[in-house]
Order: sequence, then structure tokens, then C-alpha cells
Amino acid sequence: MSVGARLLLLISNALPLVHLAATVAAALWPGLGRWWRLSLVFGMLYLLPPLACRALKTLSRPAEGRLALGSRSFFAWWLMLQTQVIFVRLPFLEELIRFVPGLYSAWLRCWGSRIGRLTYWAAGLTILDRAYLDVGDDVVFGAGVRLNPHVLQAEADGTWLYLGTIRIGSGASIGGYALLSAGCEIDPKEQTHAFLILPPFTRWQGGRRSREFRRMASEARQASSVGPIGN
Repeated sequence: MSVGARLLLLISNALPLVHLAATVAAALWPGLGRWWRLSLVFGMLYLLPPLACRALKTLSRPAEGRLALGSRSFFAWWLMLQTQVIFVRLPFLEELIRFVPGLYSAWLRCWGSRIGRLTYWAAGLTILDRAYLDVGDDVVFGAGVRLNPHVLQAEADGTWLYLGTIRIGSGASIGGYALLSAGCEIDPKEQTHAFLILPPFTRWQGGRRSREFRRMASEARQASSVGPIGN
């Protein structure tokens, strides 16, 4: 990665701090009535980030798969990630909106994810990339589940970003403290056990990981190392 690219990454790291400062400024803005102040703070804190992230994704159209660090898709993903850092650093902000039935699912849709009806989000659930979820109807997430649509992985030919939408079929139940990573798929009506760990681009089918899906993912990874890389 070039010096200029590294500098761009460092500069973009300031975006979460700018977001936090803007939210505090909105809370302290003089001359506003109570409801106007609350509306401004809520919009700055909860609405500006998903709208900015969704606009970035729409305009840049980052590829999914095995991406080279410093590629165009990598930088697009990185900027999208910075809009979400405040919710990763301060997870109680998401827990607050989970108190209102249906509000958290609606909020995730604002990021660009597809979320079905009657989704249950247990306490302690963590999402790293809120624009990369495809969840069916009547899905249950256990406590402490982690959804990581991106993984940085060191390999023999360097460090790569694996980025992919996590897809969960209707009626599925994800056991507590499970970890689903980039590009994973859970078939409809499946029930995964607690503490399950799914590596990138694997599939849970028939109560176990699908070997065929893993083989196809491995072949795709090998092809990307000798062919064109996601841009």
C-alpha cells in the first residue's frame, strides 16, 4: 500500500470523532426548544451515519469477495466502516433502540440491509458492517451473537480483506455467542448451536457446515489469487 493510501486511511480515522463532536454540538446548540434539540441529536446520531453509509455504497459499489488492501473497493468499505465506529465503540447506543420493537430492524434497513419481519435481536449482539445483512422473516438471534461481514486475513501472498453479505434464511435460529463471518449463509429453518464459528464464505445446511460450499469458496479464493482482484 502506498504512502498516500496509508495517509488517507489515517485521515479517515478521524471521521468517528467528527461525528461524535457534531452530535455533542447539536445537543449544546443554543436557542433550541427541547423537542427540536432531541430531534437534532437523534438525527445526527442515528440517521446521518446510515444515510451516509448507504450513499457511499450506492455510489462506489464495492465488490464482495477477496479484496486487495488499497484497492478501490477496500477504500469504499473502509469509509463505510468509519460511519459505524461510534456504535462499535459505544454498543449501548444500539441497545437503546432495541428496546422499541421493530425500530432496530428498521434502522438496519436504513443502512441498506434486507431485514425480514419479526426478527428478534437478543442483548449483546454485535454487527460490524450494517450494510451487509440479508435476514429473512422470523429469525432469532441469541445473546452475544457476532455478525462480521468483513474479515482481514493474513495469507502466504499477503493480507486480504474478505467482504461478503451474511445471509440468514427465514425461520432460522442463531445460537448464543455464535460468530458468523463474511459471506456466510444459514439455510431457512436451521438452528445453529451456541458458540458456533463459521469461517468466511461457508454455509450451514442440514445441521452442519456444507463441504461443497466450502470447496467452492476455496476455489474462488484460489482463482482470485491468480486472476483479477476485486477492485
